[in-house]
Amino acid sequence: MKKLRKVLWSVLGLLLLFLFAVFIFVNTLTPSYEGSKEINGLAEKVTVYFDPYGIPHIYANNEEDAYRSLGYVHAQDRLWQMELMRRIAKGELSEVFGKDLVDTDKFMLSLGIDEHTKKTVGQLDINSEMVRLAQAYLDGINQFLEEGPTPIEFYLTGIDKRPFTLEDVYNTVGYMAFTFAQAHKTDPLLTHIKDKLGPEYLKNLPIDTNTVTEIIKNYDIDKDPVSSQLSGIAYNALEKLPVPLFEGSNSWVLAPEKTKNGKVIFANDPHIGFAQPSVWYEAHLVTPTYEKYGYHLAGVPFPLLGHDRKIAYGLTMFQNDDLDFYYETNNPENPNQYKTESGWQDYKTITKTIRVKDEADIEFTYKVSRHGPVLNGIAKQIEDKTPVAMSWMYTKKETNEVLDGLFGMIKSKNITDFRAALPKIHAPGLNVMYGDAEGNVAWWATAQLYTMPDSVQTKFILDGTLGKAEPIGFIEFKDNPHAINPPWNYVYSANNQPDSVNGKLYPGYYLPENRAKRIVALLDNKEDWTLSDTQKMILDVTSSLNPQIINESLRFVGISNYSPEQLEMLDLLNSWEGDYPLNSVAATFFHRSVYYVLKNSFEDELGPEKFEQFLGTHLMKRHVATGTRFKTGIWWDDVRTKDKIETKEDIVARSLADAYKSLVRDFGPDYTKWTWDRVHTIEFEHPIGQVEALRSFFNVGPFPVEGSREVINNMSFPYDSTGFYRVASGPSTRRVIDFSDIENSTSILPTGQSGNPLSKHYKDQVEQYVKGEFRKMMMNQQEIESVSKDVLVLEPKK
Repeated sequence: MKKLRKVLWSVLGLLLLFLFAVFIFVNTLTPSYEGSKEINGLAEKVTVYFDPYGIPHIYANNEEDAYRSLGYVHAQDRLWQMELMRRIAKGELSEVFGKDLVDTDKFMLSLGIDEHTKKTVGQLDINSEMVRLAQAYLDGINQFLEEGPTPIEFYLTGIDKRPFTLEDVYNTVGYMAFTFAQAHKTDPLLTHIKDKLGPEYLKNLPIDTNTVTEIIKNYDIDKDPVSSQLSGIAYNALEKLPVPLFEGSNSWVLAPEKTKNGKVIFANDPHIGFAQPSVWYEAHLVTPTYEKYGYHLAGVPFPLLGHDRKIAYGLTMFQNDDLDFYYETNNPENPNQYKTESGWQDYKTITKTIRVKDEADIEFTYKVSRHGPVLNGIAKQIEDKTPVAMSWMYTKKETNEVLDGLFGMIKSKNITDFRAALPKIHAPGLNVMYGDAEGNVAWWATAQLYTMPDSVQTKFILDGTLGKAEPIGFIEFKDNPHAINPPWNYVYSANNQPDSVNGKLYPGYYLPENRAKRIVALLDNKEDWTLSDTQKMILDVTSSLNPQIINESLRFVGISNYSPEQLEMLDLLNSWEGDYPLNSVAATFFHRSVYYVLKNSFEDELGPEKFEQFLGTHLMKRHVATGTRFKTGIWWDDVRTKDKIETKEDIVARSLADAYKSLVRDFGPDYTKWTWDRVHTIEFEHPIGQVEALRSFFNVGPFPVEGSREVINNMSFPYDSTGFYRVASGPSTRRVIDFSDIENSTSILPTGQSGNPLSKHYKDQVEQYVKGEFRKMMMNQQEIESVSKDVLVLEPKK
């Protein structure tokens, strides 16, 4: 018995020792928010105050020290996120996640971002202020990488750490630029519809720009063919990315005449795919010559969103068309040549090697024409021999000054300086929103826009052989859509159709007018806006268009085929105001019905795979807003029923019945239990959280959440056969900046400031975010010092 007790005590001792070792190890992986560190390259001491939400307020005596310190503290909270972001454009995800990401790596490599980056970095003036500060930021990252604790994700995936370079910064910006594009999702699908089904099927689709929609108005005080296979490439490649995609956004800026306190109020909530960690890293930098409260992408030194005491700026997606596809024709006697209007031309051939976790390296070769990479052979979806090349403005432009443009924005002192920086941002297309302490409000569409021949419809794959579908000129930045201090006293953007360029509406993949119409209606009807009012507006969950869609549809439905319970449900839907609180039943039934209307209209012609791709396009969103109102149209007919031609009445009636049956199946016959909170949820997913055993440790949520797609509080979700609406994208931050009280401006992040799951700031904002609450963006040094329990002092290394 004594021996057994000794053995048990020994086992217990070993177990306690093991648990103690694990505790010690885990604690070494947490970020350092207090104490002191010696940093290479610092000229003077830097003090970093971490406020109660872990946001660093960096006080330095010069800008290089400030940016070097920013790199260090950014890395300790987001090194894993930085690692993933820089790997995308270089096709290095398979090295982390294995063979399932090979097609994604091939696709991203073929875009040419990394090749373009190498040229750009080779042309940089290494002594310029922009490069010096960017390099200081990278030096800070690299010192943490060498001396700081290794994030737990590196241990779990088995990858090694390596230094960050300027190429990594440009590659991350290039990836961001591509996720803003929509043509890769839409053009091949439309070409498939035209070629496979015929031009008649295009008539009721909202392909062209729309002159009767809510337009962002200008104002200037001065003035089965290969397409069938191609349409799935980008869809499948981007679907597997372990980082969020950029989706849309809202912003509005109120002039002093519209506000109670007579100062500009600025609001912005960029819509980006939800993930954990959050997209943005907040940081407040202060030196004797510079101050900025900014929002940073992982691995990018300059904030894409920001403000100081003089100006505020933010972004939404322009949604312009900057990506075109071209059919090429190979030389039958030499497959390494393609046809042009001046004769045969040689393809450029590029060979890349992809390292795959637990597998042999994969080498693949692709061709590049004058238009861009030929996608055949890059992904297994394309079996047809007809070459298709992709032309993208980001990589076509020889000089890439996007980072210079961002740097110019953050260094601006006034509206003149700010506007001068914008022409350098050639891609992605952005709506840059601006407000300042002097009372100016402005909006500019920034992108290198180009003109095409009038006969060319860029929403289809073009003929690349004749030279008749090429850009014929570039538009000067001064002619881009914009508004500066308009007489209606505000500017706004909701990714909707912008005003004309040189008398013509510019082609794009603009979102429907739902959010824009609501924003304009709210802003036009009030002249005394406050910060609190603006916060409420940014959380608005009402759609004025959805009840119109219901009214247009229900008048085609006869009541004789419905049970009393179903008629009660239809009455509830008919009286719905288009809002999305958690207890709404009508919201649930509306979206189930919309899905079945789309399914019963499109899937019979497109098939399940193409129908799923259609659901992921802006084209579908525009169709819901406009096409579902058409009384007649070829899509209403179900081609599978040979003895009948279905009408809108038939399809709507069938869809409502399908929606009702599906909800009874999921929740029972008592429709009062079909509330929005049961179907509309949000979970912030970490790439490693896909492993079920690790989900609760890395993921945050799920939570039921108010809002919906295409309302101001744009909690968007994909439609699918499940009928459950798992929010995929939405406000990546909600910022409201009031120049009448700049130090009490407010913001919120979806989860938390840190990407380290062992940090206390990993998810300390999520409850406030889900509830629609805000927190202060502190700028007053005395207040910051008084509330910051964590202070990190960075000293020059001796």
